[in-house]
Amino acid sequence: MKRERATRLLEDMITRLEQGGWPLGLVDEVYVFGSYVRGAPEPNDVDVVVEHGTDKRWLGESLHASINGGDPYVGMRQALRGRTRGISFQFRGVSLRDEGFDLFLLWRKGEPFSLARARLSSLREDPSAGTAPRDHMLAAFEGLEGLVPRPARIELFNRHAAGRISVIPLTLRDGHPADGEVARHVRRRWVETSPLRRAAVCALATLEDEGVDLGGVVLHGKRLFGRGQPERCFVDFGWSGFGHMGRLLDGGLSWLEVMRPHMTKPMDALLIQSAPR
Repeated sequence: MKRERATRLLEDMITRLEQGGWPLGLVDEVYVFGSYVRGAPEPNDVDVVVEHGTDKRWLGESLHASINGGDPYVGMRQALRGRTRGISFQFRGVSLRDEGFDLFLLWRKGEPFSLARARLSSLREDPSAGTAPRDHMLAAFEGLEGLVPRPARIELFNRHAAGRISVIPLTLRDGHPADGEVARHVRRRWVETSPLRRAAVCALATLEDEGVDLGGVVLHGKRLFGRGQPERCFVDFGWSGFGHMGRLLDGGLSWLEVMRPHMTKPMDALLIQSAPR
């Protein structure tokens, strides 16, 4: 993206923090790092670290998300960036300093927001600063770099390097699963105009092509056929269930990640399979 747009995204984020409300009132510190801080004229995205506290509501909603295969940070991300894209968040990620990343403090709780805006203005463009190559890259991520968040890249890279998983990039085909009960399950959950419905039917049709028994599929947190068969594959949209990925892969399940559900555009996905023990 152009640097001007990246700056607007950060300015809008500061304004949202200033307006407060839940869960933004839990935010303690905000840092920026990566190519934007170095002055890149066209950063890939804006890398932001958010340190935050918790309260009773946060703990309750996080527990609910964990039990139901959701992402506890969906609300926090939307509150910080609205409905725009372009900011990549790392929550409780100050430990990135230990990996050699320079974190630029944008705002700390108790400071005036005018100071955050002044700090942002101090970050100048440097025409010689290009975008740095992404770390923890696999061949399967080529061409999909902007769709795989850094925590997912690290998790998958380390597991792949240890020989514990295979990662296969897929472009989902438009189609419908052959099983009528599966089709009814999808229709009950999403309206016809929902990108998630299209993602679901395309993902299930692709899994059928790959020879996966849909009887063991968990579709975006819910089983297709109750509890009759053991779970074999988890289908996820937009990394919403990423917090459970490690545990499920350790249990031998496969994982199909549809990275950006869309109503008309081709949808990229990663099929992640546990290696035989």
